[in-house]
Amino acid sequence: MTAKHDETHDDAKTWGEFNAVVNMTATALRTHLDGEASKSVGQKTDGGESTGHAEGRRILEIKDKKKADLTEDDYAHMRKVVSYVRRHSAQGGKSRTDPHSAWWLSLMNWGHDPSKG
Repeated sequence: MTAKHDETHDDAKTWGEFNAVVNMTATALRTHLDGEASKSVGQKTDGGESTGHAEGRRILEIKDKKKADLTEDDYAHMRKVVSYVRRHSAQGGKSRTDPHSAWWLSLMNWGHDPSKG
């Protein structure tokens, strides 16, 4: 089922911003999500999968689609990812140089490799 298209958002802008902040390839993101470090960070509900880890899987679903097949729900999610990565990237402190920090690993769960800027 495709959501009704929302004319208040610029899909082309969202597409560009999403692809700028999600700077990991689908293969790199899959590899990261399969690792234990990825599963060790983030907020978990009822001891299950963390929010960030689930987001990574959703990002892969979007990346696996053809642009023409993206729904308004996909674009809404892409805007959520852009917002999170920008907000989270502004934080970090000393974690900015530690690829093993929770800050770094969390960004990677969302498809953003801080070492790539």
